[in-house]
Amino acid sequence: MANASLHQAHRPLLGGAALMSAKTAIILVHGRGGDAENMMNLGLAVADDDIALVALRAANNTWYPERFMSPLTQNEPWLSSALQAVSEAVDLVIAAGVKREYIVLMGFSQGACLSLEFAARNARRYGAVVGLSGGLIGPDDTPRDYAGSLAGTPVFLGCSDRDPHIPVQRVNESATILSTLGGEVDTRIYGGMGHVIIDDEINAVRALVGKLV
Repeated sequence: MANASLHQAHRPLLGGAALMSAKTAIILVHGRGGDAENMMNLGLAVADDDIALVALRAANNTWYPERFMSPLTQNEPWLSSALQAVSEAVDLVIAAGVKREYIVLMGFSQGACLSLEFAARNARRYGAVVGLSGGLIGPDDTPRDYAGSLAGTPVFLGCSDRDPHIPVQRVNESATILSTLGGEVDTRIYGGMGHVIIDDEINAVRALVGKLV
């Protein structure tokens, strides 16, 4: 039986620099069927040795059961628990001494959707927000009356124009909404890429992260 704490039973995987000594941290959120170890490898590809990495773990490797554009109620209580997991990771990093404006939220696929939705619902100045093959969560008629401001947070959105899971229209809509919230959005739509991460995305994210060090 699912409950609001189902993801909280899984501790994140820590890597890179020690949190207590790091100035910058990346919170990594895996996709459906993925895991913290794979995201840790991605984090190591974009981060220098002095950056802390926090890779989250979902129950059964899935943050929510239905598609990200399904009615929100169909993904509860998993979605609320997943958003709570991201919030707890942010709190963990801040408690260790890393300022919010040096925290990068980064996800792929389902994890990208979750990272973007968390940033929109908790709009503050972050170091960066990265959504690789993802978009804001909920059906087309979802109210997007988010409060707060991203206050110039760099936002990177990368996706294929033929992604079988992420409609390109939702990526572009997400870019508009995050820009309206005050994000400095870089959207890159790649022709025929599929549901993968490519070198151009890794290089772009590495450049973003490098500006925080």
